[in-house]
Amino acid sequence: MSDPCPTRVMLVEDEALVAMELEDLLANLGCNVVCRAATVSQAMDYARSTEIDAAFLDVNIGGHQVYPVADILAARQVPFIFLTGYGSSGIDAGYRNNPVISKPFFLPDLKRAVAALRRGGA
Repeated sequence: MSDPCPTRVMLVEDEALVAMELEDLLANLGCNVVCRAATVSQAMDYARSTEIDAAFLDVNIGGHQVYPVADILAARQVPFIFLTGYGSSGIDAGYRNNPVISKPFFLPDLKRAVAALRRGGA
């Protein structure tokens, strides 16, 4: 595998089936999802306290924006990828340079985004 996934990953997704599917895809890329959050507050706690190499963040978690989590990760210099059904145009202007995976996503999309993380594109 030419662009393996960062080893320890945080996943922030409020839809259980989507989270399980993404976790399986990430496992196929060699990732270990070490924490999974379904709320912004839970994700903020993990972002502050968990040793992770990267994160995958659904932009809309239960009607709340995930940007407070992104702020914490950015301060810790932990790269992250946004997941959204709205495409990159739905991303806050301050974060438009971060990789975005549009929903529904597929393994090639995930591989490209992970490659961007590895190149420092996050």
